[in-house]
Amino acid sequence: MERNDIVVLRPAIAIAGRVMFTLIFFLSGVAHFTDLNGFVALMPAAIPFRTFWVMISAVVELVGATLIVTDRYPRLGAWLIVVFLVPVTITVHGVAMLTAPDRQMQQIQTSFFLKGVAMTGAALLITQLGVRPTERSPGSGSRGRAWPQSV
Repeated sequence: MERNDIVVLRPAIAIAGRVMFTLIFFLSGVAHFTDLNGFVALMPAAIPFRTFWVMISAVVELVGATLIVTDRYPRLGAWLIVVFLVPVTITVHGVAMLTAPDRQMQQIQTSFFLKGVAMTGAALLITQLGVRPTERSPGSGSRGRAWPQSV
């Protein structure tokens, strides 16, 4: 086994994890287009060209999620998700968390903020580990060996 190889013990679990991780980005990316005005309204008014940024963020989410779930350049896809999550988590949920008019809305936005931080952490792990198909050697008895990948 090469030094940079990752052993995938259960490929089906890796596939399920990719699908579960990317599902929110697919749904959100589509929703950005179908409810464009709603997403524009969520952004702080001080940000210029809000409609443009909502559409760009939708494309970044959809492309990033596609690259991860299809296992085609998952590290690049994860970097796209990070590029999406960091400004959205700070400018939308971070600002709303601090400026919400009541305690209940502050708690909801704090939860959204922390979810964004956690998803950013998961995406950063994917940027470092990637997720590639396993190769089974006939008769080797090995569980699988991840393909080395460079993106």
